[in-house]
Amino acid sequence: MSYVVASAIKDLLKKHGMMTAGDFPDAASKYLEAALTMAAKRAKDNGRVTVRGYDL
Repeated sequence: MSYVVASAIKDLLKKHGMMTAGDFPDAASKYLEAALTMAAKRAKDNGRVTVRGYDL
């Protein structure tokens, strides 16, 4: 399952004068999944069921 919109990634990187490799959106999605999993664990460890921005 992908957690990112590939066209949005390409558009953002294009604004910075960069091209996007075909494997980049999948890698970004895996990176985001890991960050969200870590944030959820932090919230849970602090006794919350709501993940907040500072959990990242």
